[in-house]
Amino acid sequence: MSISLARSVTLVVPGDLDLPTGGYVYDRRILSMLPDYGVQPELIALPGSFPFPTAADLEHTAKLLAAAPPDAPLLFDGLALGAMPSAMIKSLPQRIIALVHHPLYLESGLDEAHATALKASETEALALARHVIVTSPATKRILVAEFAVNATKITVAEPGTDPAARASGTGTPLQLLAVGAISPRKGYDILVEALRPLADLDWRLTIAGATDRNPAAVSSLETAIAEAGFHDRIRLSGTVVPATLAKFYDTCDLFVMPSLFEGYGMVLAEAMARGLPIVCTTGGAASETVPNAAALKVAPGHSIFLSAALEKALRDKRLRARMADASWEMGRTLPPWTETTRRIAAVVMGLAP
Repeated sequence: MSISLARSVTLVVPGDLDLPTGGYVYDRRILSMLPDYGVQPELIALPGSFPFPTAADLEHTAKLLAAAPPDAPLLFDGLALGAMPSAMIKSLPQRIIALVHHPLYLESGLDEAHATALKASETEALALARHVIVTSPATKRILVAEFAVNATKITVAEPGTDPAARASGTGTPLQLLAVGAISPRKGYDILVEALRPLADLDWRLTIAGATDRNPAAVSSLETAIAEAGFHDRIRLSGTVVPATLAKFYDTCDLFVMPSLFEGYGMVLAEAMARGLPIVCTTGGAASETVPNAAALKVAPGHSIFLSAALEKALRDKRLRARMADASWEMGRTLPPWTETTRRIAAVVMGLAP
């Protein structure tokens, strides 16, 4: 259904929108679908250095924003807005909508000084936003409790999920799959540590995700794999095309997400859309994205707990089958991208002149 009265919005995103991250997938989908809901979007691509922009990048950012249509709201990806100086935000004539995938200061690997600075910067930025869009109720609660954002100006627009065929699995050896760019927040080093006591079980693990975003994390993970003697059992596939990722999902027997924090956990939704049993952490919104019947959940950052959950799932075929059924049922109820876009379009319509 289209809204007859068209409005405009300028989506502001740092870096390359084609990058294969959950946040950029979200941004791409709403950018392509907003016209169906009466909103004409334009894109401004900021320097990719955010959330740690250089002085030169901030200067270039100011020039790009100065050229934006003054009568169209600016829909800022939080990766950029939360790291911008408040004076720059205040100088903008447009209404500001913040799109927060997850708070910047909760990114793993930050030292205390950077985390503190990012939280302060994001607090100021969110106070200046006319409205805030978040991708989960959990993130909404964080913004209210830790950033003093008024709940009435927050809209939850969960990521959509595309329908998919139910996975067929492999069985022997059991195929484990983790999806997401390699970074400290994803906890892949903890996953390797958790698998070390399970070397006697017949499993293989594929980690499908970009290997060029955080070279230090990749190097650390490769070292952990080598020290565990898992070079022939754990594969880092890097970024893969959609058809290959779909094959990984189809042949998977157990989906694993060891992340320390997730603003929603789009890969969990993708796993449920295929009816996969899941072992995951409770970091951020992940514990709410997946129902208890579909997953074994453990606290993030603890390899011992993760190892116990993995062993239980790997040894118990009936348990995996029960979780798979619950996952498949939940996957049938996940919101589509049309609902995500409809919610965002409604916010834009409410702020556009």
